[in-house]
Amino acid sequence: MAASGKAAATPRKAHGQEQSCGYRLTDSLSFCQLFLECPLECCLQRNRLRSHPLPDETICLMAGKIEMPDLKKNAWERNSLILKSFDCTPEDNEQIISLLATALENPVKQNEENSEQKEADRAICAASAVHQADQTCRRIISQTMKDAKDKNILPTEMKSLAEELNKLKAEFLEDLRQGNNLENQICVQNQYSDPATSVISSFQHEATNVVNKYILK
Repeated sequence: MAASGKAAATPRKAHGQEQSCGYRLTDSLSFCQLFLECPLECCLQRNRLRSHPLPDETICLMAGKIEMPDLKKNAWERNSLILKSFDCTPEDNEQIISLLATALENPVKQNEENSEQKEADRAICAASAVHQADQTCRRIISQTMKDAKDKNILPTEMKSLAEELNKLKAEFLEDLRQGNNLENQICVQNQYSDPATSVISSFQHEATNVVNKYILK
């Protein structure tokens, strides 16, 4: 749960912990966790008493995904409280109030922008884009050479065409490698368009112009 004058409950699952942690870092909120420990058999029994129980398989699946806070491994989980949901005591209420008070008194400051990490992410993005563009450009060159051969271009001109296309490919990939086509964007799936796409499209256009020079001679 996060606190900033008020608290909001956040489910703690294996795939959700980083997201909830991200909220606290981005918003500079106080952050704490209340984990209710309950044996699987107890969960199954309680579920069967519901008016509309879930399948046992669903309960077992969720139990496998829920992770208990690890205070030693994860520093950001230091404000965590683990209680046994099947054996609550009046003292538990005091522990919960103390947990919330501690979290409110110690809000997490927003992380300063990590320029080194952003640069590392940009480099990874660029490397992936270059590899993708390189593979596609190679296929374009192969198909272009095949088409040129079918047009009965002379062997000597075929050699010149191949050299010109490979030189063109190297220039495009170098531009992409230097980030000229990335516009300093970080690769985030479904958020930014693939920077390699525009390079491939431009290369296809230029390659067509090059081969047309030989075909239309």
